[in-house]
Amino acid sequence: MDTRFTWVGGRPSVDFTATVGKRQQAPFERIPEPADLARWFREAGLTHDEVPVSGRARSQAIGLREALYRLFTGTTSTADVEAVNRWSSLPLAGPSLTQDRRVAPVLTDVPALLSTLARDAVELLTGPLAERIRTCASDDCSLLFVDASRAGQRRWCSMNTCGARAKMATYRATD
Repeated sequence: MDTRFTWVGGRPSVDFTATVGKRQQAPFERIPEPADLARWFREAGLTHDEVPVSGRARSQAIGLREALYRLFTGTTSTADVEAVNRWSSLPLAGPSLTQDRRVAPVLTDVPALLSTLARDAVELLTGPLAERIRTCASDDCSLLFVDASRAGQRRWCSMNTCGARAKMATYRATD
């Protein structure tokens, strides 16, 4: 099982949905343990700290991830909207000042990180790129990405992987 994370979505909330690999073909979990979720938060750049993640927090994160996936792929249910709104409405800690007039590090926990992901999704789903959330066109890939290309014609999650394989297959078929 490949537990490496992919970063082709263009937004943290979209990349979070890729923590399920081969979703439409033979799904596998990339965050099978709470420590894997902590690693995802770090690798996503959402925190530099070692965030403790409980089994319950991991389950909550998976619930949010699945709600995001359904919303990004056009399935809108009241429960999914409520889940995203519940997370996005959590208050986030702001910066604080130390005695020597420096910014103190913001203490981050799982609810704050999930709130950050939910807020990113709300911004995406209500913004100008909402109609440009796509599923990779490769038959053996189901990753989502935000098509931020000028023409809006991007088909592959990544030209380095799925796009290159498709071009090579086309080349071989015409040879």
